[in-house]
Amino acid sequence: MQKFSMLSILVVTLSTPALAADADIKQQVEQIGSAYAESFNKQDAAGIAATFATGGIHINAAGARTDIAQLYEGTFKAGFNHEEITVDQVWPLGSDTALAMGQYRITGKNQSGAPIEIAGIWTATDVREGGKWKIRMLSAIPKPPQPAK
Repeated sequence: MQKFSMLSILVVTLSTPALAADADIKQQVEQIGSAYAESFNKQDAAGIAATFATGGIHINAAGARTDIAQLYEGTFKAGFNHEEITVDQVWPLGSDTALAMGQYRITGKNQSGAPIEIAGIWTATDVREGGKWKIRMLSAIPKPPQPAK
């Protein structure tokens, strides 16, 4: 019984720093998401591009893009002007790389003034660049439309 108790204490003691590090990385990834959403809601394409690492890539149903600012300028021209982001999970892959996943919802109005909305799931590979966490690759997967009743 005493061996089990000592082993339990050792496991908890050794895993506590890892849990703290995981929580710290999640908080930093959430900061990227907040900066991204803040720039989106200001329609600041350059601000969004600044959340990406050098050579960053955005992948969506239309394909892969590295011209991040231009991609978002087109998004704003289409009428989208508000985004909400959640960071649901983060997995560290060492001290300078992490995988993350969450949800997004983008809304706005099209050219005729009708409401538009896209919601989905995003995944990202984030890297530490110049001491800051940035997006290396972001994939946005729209949820399929609800079937008509």
